[in-house]
Amino acid sequence: MFELIFLIIVSAYFIQTALFMIGAYKRYDKIPYDKLPTASVIVAARNEEDNILECVASLSELEYPEGKLEVIIVDDDSTDKTYSIVRDFIKDKNNFKLIKPNERIAEKPGKANALANGIKNSTGEIILTTDADCIVPKTWAATLASYFKDDVAFVGGFTTQKNSKTFEGMQALDFVYLLTVAAGTINYGIPVSCIGNNMSFTRKAYDEIGGYAAIPFSVTEDLALIQKIHALKKYKTIYPLDKDALVISKPLDSVKSIYRQKKRWGVGGLKTDFAGFLIMATGFLTNLFTILSLFFYSPVILEILFFKLISDYLLLYSSNKKLGLSIKLSDYAAFEIYYTIYVIILPIVVAVTRKVDWKGRKY
Repeated sequence: MFELIFLIIVSAYFIQTALFMIGAYKRYDKIPYDKLPTASVIVAARNEEDNILECVASLSELEYPEGKLEVIIVDDDSTDKTYSIVRDFIKDKNNFKLIKPNERIAEKPGKANALANGIKNSTGEIILTTDADCIVPKTWAATLASYFKDDVAFVGGFTTQKNSKTFEGMQALDFVYLLTVAAGTINYGIPVSCIGNNMSFTRKAYDEIGGYAAIPFSVTEDLALIQKIHALKKYKTIYPLDKDALVISKPLDSVKSIYRQKKRWGVGGLKTDFAGFLIMATGFLTNLFTILSLFFYSPVILEILFFKLISDYLLLYSSNKKLGLSIKLSDYAAFEIYYTIYVIILPIVVAVTRKVDWKGRKY
């Protein structure tokens, strides 16, 4: 009986994985480079003195039609040297602006409020966001902006992570895996996830939903935003898998930091819809039975486990290949252990407590 139930669950998991891949690899038409709209890049930075210089340096190299791009760094009440580092770097760069939030626009202080202040001080038709611990390629802004046909209001991009060792490599694979799921569902018109360090949206749609001021507080403000835009029922939200828009972020350096990140995502994910919960339930059951199968050894169970591992590997291999990235088998093995454990533990943790500790703030 265990074998039959496990096979049914993994079969559903495989079908779901295949659907994610089909959705994520959908292609979209682009706008010519010389027709790109004006754009504003907004970066909210809080105590990022170790990362911000690399970030703004990469933003200063962006290729975009002359006079159509501005970059706004919002110092979100940093207590370190973040402000002075940015100030010194941009002093001779006319398209950069550094501000401090001077108005409570969003419901609570934090990233959403910092972004709202940055957007208020911007002029672009398109808003792009990334994080202070990220490095963007020269093609990033132009690539995302090129997807904004008249009926498109949101364009997401993929993020990976710097990785020189297995602990970092498993996090990089986790990002690509989760974003393939995000892209697949969004491209089917079901926004269950996205990532704020690589996304863009039109000012028009942002204004129509009332901006962050009209969005109830969420520890995952990026997801709350796309869900509001999607709810308008008049624009497309898309998530193309395009290596020219690939952002590289800094991996977390400890299990404690990963725990806090995953818990924040888990709490934010509670505001998803039925499709989101169905996806999470399938993942939870698949990985729970993967653990339980260790106590029910049989040749059939080994075959089912292999089937599950192949499903994950095919998704990761194909997505990474399209992004111009490779996979180390040691990183993949670590990812499978890491992913299996946190997918089981996270729902239990979130059920026990929804308190979030992130960037020195508690919610």
